[in-house]
Order: sequence, then C-alpha cells, then structure tokens
Amino acid sequence: MKIIIYGASEMSIMLAKELYEVHDVTVIAHNEDIPEELNKLDISYVPGNGANLKVLETAQIVTADVFIASSNIDESNIVSSWIAKRISSIETVCFVSRFDYLECFHLSKNVLKAQDSEIDHIIWPEELLTQEISRIITVPEAIDVEIFAGGKARLLEYRIKDDSIILNKYIKDCFFPEGALVVGITRDNKLFIPDGSTRFHLNDKAIFMGTEQGLNNLGVNFFETKKKTKTVTIIGGGSVGYMLAADMEKMNIKTKIIETTESRSQYLSDNLKKSLVIKGDGTDLELLESEDIGDCDVLVSVTNNDEKNLLCSLLAKQLGVKKVITRVNKAANVNLFEKVGIDVAISPKEAALKEIRDRLLEKDVDILALVERGQGEVIEISVPENFIDMKIMELCLPEKAIISAIKRGSKILIPKGNTSLRGKDNMMIFTIAENAPKIKEYFKSIFAKSR
Repeated sequence: MKIIIYGASEMSIMLAKELYEVHDVTVIAHNEDIPEELNKLDISYVPGNGANLKVLETAQIVTADVFIASSNIDESNIVSSWIAKRISSIETVCFVSRFDYLECFHLSKNVLKAQDSEIDHIIWPEELLTQEISRIITVPEAIDVEIFAGGKARLLEYRIKDDSIILNKYIKDCFFPEGALVVGITRDNKLFIPDGSTRFHLNDKAIFMGTEQGLNNLGVNFFETKKKTKTVTIIGGGSVGYMLAADMEKMNIKTKIIETTESRSQYLSDNLKKSLVIKGDGTDLELLESEDIGDCDVLVSVTNNDEKNLLCSLLAKQLGVKKVITRVNKAANVNLFEKVGIDVAISPKEAALKEIRDRLLEKDVDILALVERGQGEVIEISVPENFIDMKIMELCLPEKAIISAIKRGSKILIPKGNTSLRGKDNMMIFTIAENAPKIKEYFKSIFAKSR
C-alpha cells in the first residue's frame, strides 16, 4: 500500500516508523522540519507544504492509497486533506487537536465519514484516549480492556502483583474459569504467547481473552479486590478531563475533577451535572489530602504536561490510591511511567496509531485490536461457507497463535482442541504482530484447499 504522510510531527514520526517496513511511505515536510529519526527510515521525502497542489502532485498523490495529514497545524491538515480528495480517489485521514473542528464537520465520533468536507476520516486523539480510559476504569484491576462482538467477547490485561494468588504458579496449575483463556504475557516489555508450563512472574502483564461471563468470573476469583469502581478523581479539566467526567456521570460513578484555572473550572461547573469541580493544583499535596484523594478507587491525571501528570500520579500512589491512570503526551515516556509505579500509562498518539492500524491498513483481514503498543494483535478471520469441518487440534499453525474465541451466529465459543471450525465461523486469533502475516497466509491456504 502506498501511503503519503503530511507533517513532521511526533504523530507523523510514529506513523512512519510503524508503517514503512510493510508499506511504501512518502513524507511531505519542509526540509528544515525533518528530524533525524525520519532520516534513518527507508522512506521517500517530498519537500514543501502538503496543502500545496504542486507538492501533492510531486508526491504522486494520484497513485497513492492513503493520505494522512498529521502536521501540528489543524488548518493545514484540513486543507491538505480536502485538496488531496479533490484531485484523487485517495482515502484521506485528517488529524485535528480541537473539538470545535469536529463540530464543523458535523461529527459526533472520532472516526466517521465527513459528509460535507469529503474527508474520509477525522481523528481527534483526545477522544480515543478518553474512550480507552473509560473502558479501563470499568474493570477495577485491569490495565487494558478491549471489547469485541458487541461486548460478548473481551480482552483484559492484569498486572501480577506481589499479593496475586497466581504469582509463581504455572498456568497449568491455575485452573482458570470456563470461558477465559490466558493468551499472552508481557515480561520486561517483551510480549510472548505462553503455554501450560509458563510460570507467572512478579510484574508480568497477563492478557486474557474470553466471554464476558468467563472474564467476570476470572476477575472475581483471581484479581478483583472490589466489585465495582465507585469513586474517581480526575486531575486536569481540559477536553479529556471533561469528556471523562461526563462518561463517569453516565455510569453513576462519583467524580471529582481538579482544575487550576478559574475560567475552565467555571465551564466545568456549568456543564457537568453531578461532578464536584475543585479549583486547585493537582500537585498540591495539602489539597489532595484535604479532599481525601487517597480514598478514591481510581485517580486519572490528564493534564497536557507529562511532568505534572507524573508528579500528580506519584503523589496519589503515596496517598494510597489503588489504581492510577496517567496521560503521557510523549509516547516515548510510556515505559518510563510504568517503571516508576504508574498502573496505566496511555498516550493519545498511541491510541490514534491503533485506530489507523485497526481501521485502515488491513483490508483483507480485520485487526480487532493491537495490544502492548503493537507487539500483539487480535485478528478476525472469517471461515468460508463451504469449509469442511476441521478440529482445532488438527491445525498446523506456522507460528504461535491462539484461537481465543469463535463467533458462531449470535453465540461466542471459547474453543478447545477438539472444537471444530465450521463454515461461516468468525475466529478471533491472538498472535504476535510479526507473526500475523504467516497466520493469515496459512488460513488462506487451508481455505483454498477446502474449495
């Protein structure tokens, strides 16, 4: 696939690094803006402004498949995407950083067809970030949550702590509930697919897939210390803080939101119906103590400053908050935040990168989710209607992968070795990202043989 990226922003760099090994990538940017990180990649460059017709023609826009406008200037992204769409049939993706631009395009979600503008996709990373944080809050101990098949199948990720009942146990000895499978473990920032002889280590991040009921039972029996999140404190009343508080109100979760500026505090008070708005500084230990922040179930720090988010989060941990979720604006800081004890560190740029991968760049096989910053994938493969039944144990997969769920009609099955694949089944497969192409090719070959 030929992809043109406009801009030399951090988002553009992340996209180029992610895509260049598999796709033909061209970056449009002024020469003086191109960082050394991009110069090291095997990609093409076109100097200039992506909103310039001649520059787009030089980048061969007419023969490209996807145009991604991800510069630091919203207006340039909008104009360049509009021009690209006007002169070619290319699929256009436009990044914006302000909610009012979404309103201008009559959008209610982060990625929808823009009817009036002709731009195919508008992405606002802050909204994607809010959605991800909301999902994680709903499961008290989980550090990642993905939902599939209308909620009937899920992926949950848990950190193995020093009081975990499965610490140092082998998987074969854990007897996880029916409807729940352990599909991956991240250890020292490296994801792998375990087997029965794998032992859980301290600070492992264990990834489970299964039915909603199976994972609920897993949580109750192995991980959850409390049944439901009842109180949340949000530090930072910007777009993410506001949208998150509104989500919490819909779920009837008692919410406090701490914001430093008078005008924004007033806006929050006027527009949030149930949340308690506190004008103050989230790094003020005396304020946090006076508001009994240590007693809340979850604290979320979502200011635009990484250093402030880190300090607020560490103070919250010191005060006894059990679960802390922190916004990381510089994606490179995510691992650092987790190393110093933050439970969940999330980057809006990484959320946007997941959206690009999930929705645009895999046309033949759907990627349902990326996990552990793209190290793992949950892919969906449809079994042809004329496929002759085959037991899962009879498959000879070329790389490690787990068929973690099968959607059969309206039902979700968590398969075992003697479960048969049938025509019209939809498989949800967990695998390491670099092995995904081989898994896809394998199923294409066996489906072709069954015709």
